[in-house]
Amino acid sequence: MRKPIQKKRNMKAKQRASLTFRMNVLFFSIFLMFSILIFRLGYLQIVKGEDYVRKLESTEEVKVNTSVPRGRIYDRYGRILVDNKPENAITYTKLPTTKTAEMIEVAEDLAQLIDMPTNRVTYRDKQDFWILKNNDAAKAKVTDEEMKEFRLANEDIEEKEVNAEYDRRVRERITEEELAQLTDFDLEVLAIYREMTSGYDLSPQIIKSENVTNEEFALVSERLTELPGVNTITDWKRVRLASLAVLGRTTTPSKGIPKSKLNYYLAREYSRNDRVGESYFEAQYEELLQGEKSVVKNLTNKQGEVVETITTYEGEPGKDLVTTIDMELQQQAEQIVEKYLLQMKAGGSSSLLDRAFYVMMEPNTGEILSMVGKKIEYDEDTGERYLVDYSYGTFTTAYEAGSTVKAATVLTAYSEGVITPGTVLVDQPIKLAGTATKSSIFNRGGAIAMNDLRALEQSSNSYMFQLAIKMGGSNYYPNMGLRVKDDTLQRMRNGYAQFGLGVNTGIDLPGEMGGYQGVMDTPGKLLDLAIGQFDTYTPLQLAQYISTVANGGYRIQPRMLKDIRKPSSDGETLGTLVEEVKPKILNRISNTDKEIEHVQEGLRRVYVGSNGSARSKFYNTPYTAAGKTGTAEVVYYGPQKEKYGTNTLNLVHVGYAPFENPEVAYAVVIPWATTNFSNYTSYNNHIAREILDVYFELKEKRASNGTLTSTVEQPILPTLSEEVLNEDEEEQKVNE
Repeated sequence: MRKPIQKKRNMKAKQRASLTFRMNVLFFSIFLMFSILIFRLGYLQIVKGEDYVRKLESTEEVKVNTSVPRGRIYDRYGRILVDNKPENAITYTKLPTTKTAEMIEVAEDLAQLIDMPTNRVTYRDKQDFWILKNNDAAKAKVTDEEMKEFRLANEDIEEKEVNAEYDRRVRERITEEELAQLTDFDLEVLAIYREMTSGYDLSPQIIKSENVTNEEFALVSERLTELPGVNTITDWKRVRLASLAVLGRTTTPSKGIPKSKLNYYLAREYSRNDRVGESYFEAQYEELLQGEKSVVKNLTNKQGEVVETITTYEGEPGKDLVTTIDMELQQQAEQIVEKYLLQMKAGGSSSLLDRAFYVMMEPNTGEILSMVGKKIEYDEDTGERYLVDYSYGTFTTAYEAGSTVKAATVLTAYSEGVITPGTVLVDQPIKLAGTATKSSIFNRGGAIAMNDLRALEQSSNSYMFQLAIKMGGSNYYPNMGLRVKDDTLQRMRNGYAQFGLGVNTGIDLPGEMGGYQGVMDTPGKLLDLAIGQFDTYTPLQLAQYISTVANGGYRIQPRMLKDIRKPSSDGETLGTLVEEVKPKILNRISNTDKEIEHVQEGLRRVYVGSNGSARSKFYNTPYTAAGKTGTAEVVYYGPQKEKYGTNTLNLVHVGYAPFENPEVAYAVVIPWATTNFSNYTSYNNHIAREILDVYFELKEKRASNGTLTSTVEQPILPTLSEEVLNEDEEEQKVNE
C-alpha cells in the first residue's frame, strides 16, 4: 500500500514544482514586459520629450504678428531720437480651409469700404487675376491636343514641368485688350487679394496700414462679422525725430523684408511683411529693437476649421536703446559744419568741394558723442544747392589725411628703433636721385636742426621723410638713390594700423570701409605715406587714432550703443536697465608710456607753441588741449568724373581735450576743399575750435543744472527738433 501512496505523492510534488516554475516564468515575463514598457515611456518622456513637444508646438502653436511696438532709440541724456506713431490698420488672417473664391469675395467687399492703392500691382498679378476671373476663357487658350503633343515630344518630362509649360502658354496668350477689361475696382480687389495671399495660414497680414482714414476704419470695424478673417487693429509707424542718417531706417509694411535678406529673416520666424531695420543702427540692433511676437495655439475640428484660439505667450515690445550720441552737441556741431561748408563753397576755387565731416568720441570708452557728415546736393529743377545728412560718410568714405598722421609716424619710428624721444635731425629739402625735391612748407631751401617735438609743432615734412628713409634701412644724404627693405611699406602700415589707420575701427554700424592703400610703384611713395599723402583713412579712423594717442596707447572700439533698457513704464523715465555696454580694447600700441607722453607734448605744442601750426586758433582756450593739423595735396577722383585728375587740397584736423585728462577726441575732414594752394583759410581749425568750445559750454551748463546720464533713473527729455521723418517718406539719395 505504501508504494502507490508514495508514487502518488511524488507525482503531486512534481506537478506543484512544474506549476511553480510556470508561474515564476509568467511573473518574470510580466515583470520584463512592464520594465520594457516603463523604460520606453521614460525614454519617450525624458529623452525625446522635448522633441515631441516642439513638434507638437510646431503644428499647433503659431507666432503671429500682433504689431508689437518697436523699441525706442534715445540719445545719451534720454532725448527721443526714434519713436513709434500709432495708426489705424486693417488685417486679414487666412485659415487652412479658406478657398480662393472666398478670399476674392472678401476682397470685393473690402474694396467697397476702403480706398486701396494699386501701385504695387504687377503685370503678372494682373494675369493671375484675369485667369481667376475668366477661368473657362483661360483654359480655352491651350487645348488638350496641344499639351498631348508636348508630352509626346518630351517623354521624360515631369508633370510639374508640364504644368509650368501650360501656365506659360496661357499667360503669353492673354492679350493686352483682355487685361484692359480689368476695371479700376477690379484692380483694387486685386491689390487687396495679393496682400491676403502674401503670408502664411493663420498669420495676420496687413492689408492697409498707411493712410487708413477714420471713416474707413469705422466702416470695416462695423462689418467685421460679414468679413471673415478681417480685423481692425492699431498699428504703428516708425518716426525719426532727428535727421541723423546713421540712426538708420526700417522697411514699411508694404515693402516688408528686403529680398536680399528674405531667407535670413524667414529662418528666424519673421513674416514676409514684417518691418525690419534696413540700414545702420536700426539694422545693427534689429534683434533687440524688434520685440517678441505673441504665440497662439489654434484648436481645430475634424474639418480643419479653427474653433478656438488660445494665446500661450503674450509677446513683448522691443528693447529701448540708449545711444552714445549727445544730440544737443550733435545739433550744434552740425550747424557749425554747415556754416563753414557753405561759406567755403561760396568762395573761389571750391568747385570740387561738396562735403565735410566731424567726429567726436570719448577716448577712454569709445562712445561716439557726435558724428557729423554734410553733403551739398543740387536740385535738378531749380539748380539750387541744399544740404543732406551724410553722417554715414564718416566711416564709409576715406581720404588722404595729410600731416595729422605724423604723430603715428614718430611713434612707429620709436617702435622700429630708428630714433628715440628727443632725436635731432636737420629739416632740409629732400632731393633723391631722379625725383623732384620734397620739403617742409616753412623751409623750402634752408637747414634747421630740430628734434621730434619741434617737428610735430611746426609740422616738418623733412623730418618725417627722413624717418621713412631710416625705417627703409638708410640714412639720408642729398641725391641718394633710395633703396628700401622689401617689408618697409608693410611695417609702416602695420605701425599705423595699431592706431586704427587703414583698418576697420569696429564701429557697431554696418558698411564700414577700411580705406584704400596706394600702390608703391617707386620707393619714394614711402615718403608720401609718412606725411599722410598716400593711403586714405576714414574720419572715424582718424578719431580712433587720436583717441589712442590721447588715452595712453589703447585702441578702443568706437560704438553708438550705450545702454539696453526695457520699455518705459510711465513715459516719463527710461525703462529698467537691462545691460550697460562696456568699453572694448582692441589692442595696445607697441610704445612705452614715456614715448607716448613725449609725442603728446609735441601735440600740445601744436596748439600753444610759438611755432605751432594751430596756435592762432587754440593758444587762448580756457581749457587745455592738443592736436595736429593736416593739409593733404591730392588728385581729385570724386563724383565729378569730368574733373578727374585735378589737383586739390584736403583740410584735416585731429585733437583731444583736456590735455591732462582727455575727455574727448575729435577729427575734422574737409575733402577737396580748394584748388588754390597759395591762398586758403584753414576752416578745419575753425570747426575744431568752435565745436570744442560748445562741448565745454554744454558741460558747464549740465554741471550747473544737474543734467547727467544715469544707469538707475533717467528722465525722458523732449526732442530738440520739430522735424519728423516718417519711415514711408522717400529717402534723399546721396551719391558717394
